[in-house]
Amino acid sequence: MIDVDGVIVIHPHPHGWSVNLERDLGLTRESMQANFFAPHFGEIVQGRAALRDRLGPVLQVIAPHLNCDQLIDYWFQNDAHLNADLLQQLAQAKRRGLKLHLATVQEHERADFLWRKLGLQDQFDAIHYAADLGWVKPAPEFFAEIERRTGLIPNEIFFLDDKIENVEAARTRHWHAAVWTGESTLDELLDSANG
Repeated sequence: MIDVDGVIVIHPHPHGWSVNLERDLGLTRESMQANFFAPHFGEIVQGRAALRDRLGPVLQVIAPHLNCDQLIDYWFQNDAHLNADLLQQLAQAKRRGLKLHLATVQEHERADFLWRKLGLQDQFDAIHYAADLGWVKPAPEFFAEIERRTGLIPNEIFFLDDKIENVEAARTRHWHAAVWTGESTLDELLDSANG
């Protein structure tokens, strides 16, 4: 079970996809955070509201020159920096017989973009994401629902995430888990988790 943002997708800039938002689209990061992400994204990412249903009215107020398609396309394309080195390591692990799943906090549209358009469906066996599961990490229900859907036994699962609180939550479920920092190889982390 591999996380996406911060592990499979790593943006070269600390501010991520929105670093040049104001320059490129005339919309400030601060305005998007205050008017869209803070009040609405929690419900969207848990599958309780649709991205466009919440984003459209916000854009009409804070950026009437933009429509949902323009902003979503910009967001997804600029948040698509794949970690080629880790993907290569994962491909080697898959050739050795390991099943590869994504376990990620996404809403429906970006999950589909990552899976189909970015091609992660060609490298992973399944994707498990928050809006579909109904829970976000580190809630125990996020992990429990993945167990229920896959039929996997917790101690058979190895989980990789860039946030310690998510790794600790997985360990509470008796998953093997490690924090991804990019300083260790996948095999080193697997060996450490199984040791």
